[in-house]
Amino acid sequence: MTNPTARPGGRTARIRAQVLDAVRAELAEHGYDSLTVDTVAARAGVHRTTVYRRWGDVGGLLADVYDAAGDDDWEPPDTGSLHGDLAALNEEIQAAMVMRPPIMEALIAASFRSEAAADAQRRLWEDRYVRCEVIVERAIGRAEIPPGTGARRLLVTATAPVYHHLVLLRAPLDPALPADAARTAVLAAVAGAFTEGS
Repeated sequence: MTNPTARPGGRTARIRAQVLDAVRAELAEHGYDSLTVDTVAARAGVHRTTVYRRWGDVGGLLADVYDAAGDDDWEPPDTGSLHGDLAALNEEIQAAMVMRPPIMEALIAASFRSEAAADAQRRLWEDRYVRCEVIVERAIGRAEIPPGTGARRLLVTATAPVYHHLVLLRAPLDPALPADAARTAVLAAVAGAFTEGS
């Protein structure tokens, strides 16, 4: 677990960046089963006691990789339409999922093996869904969809096909899927499928 009182920047931030980069690289190249504190420390060029003292174990390392992903200023796309926003969001997700080395894929797999990583992954997704609520709020403000449309239900419906296609089916990339999935979700939202009581 990271120390929330540690000063930002300087040696502490540099070591954290080296170690987390090493975790991502080890995961992408060798998978969860080969991930150890020793291999991470060696790859990062830091002493193993430094890693043990700050992160404790592999679970702590994975959790911090997820937490670091949430320490950013990412904002959801703003294209001027609900369909455009959701399609652009899906494009970002798809790009991250097919990136090589497959860091995102490796982290998702690791979350099934480490409770600390699973908890951190839930925190990250919760953060991302909260940030994306503005997409639905803007669409309601533009009268594209009914007031009372549930943001989380709409967002999950719009993005789930991308994860299903790439993670569960392990199917080849479909360039049309991001826009198609967004279109389906928009049609459902316009019809009131995500309003309370529907």
